[in-house]
Amino acid sequence: QVHVVESGGGLVQPGGSLRLSCTASGSIFNIYDMGWYRQAPGAQRELVAALSGGSTKYADSVKGRFSISRNNTRNTVYLQMNSLKPEDTAVYYCKVEVGIELYYWGQGTQVTVSS
Repeated sequence: QVHVVESGGGLVQPGGSLRLSCTASGSIFNIYDMGWYRQAPGAQRELVAALSGGSTKYADSVKGRFSISRNNTRNTVYLQMNSLKPEDTAVYYCKVEVGIELYYWGQGTQVTVSS
């Protein structure tokens, strides 16, 4: 069993910053890809940023504002979010891939950008 827990969400004013964290624990032999997705009300879940095979992917809407990083020792991935906009408001989910087509999701953390 693998547990994935996100933290760091909250309410922030436009232009502000937040740092999300996601830690995986449990029966893990190896972690391949880690990434962040988000889902706004009435919308589909979308990729925000991911670390995959040594490369980094970002959604066009967050390039230059968000930064993803990873601490392999702690099985943790971070998402630094700067210059936040109201349209960044969503539930942010962490996805951890531990095998071929084997992955786990966290429960999500709410990010609200509003004045």
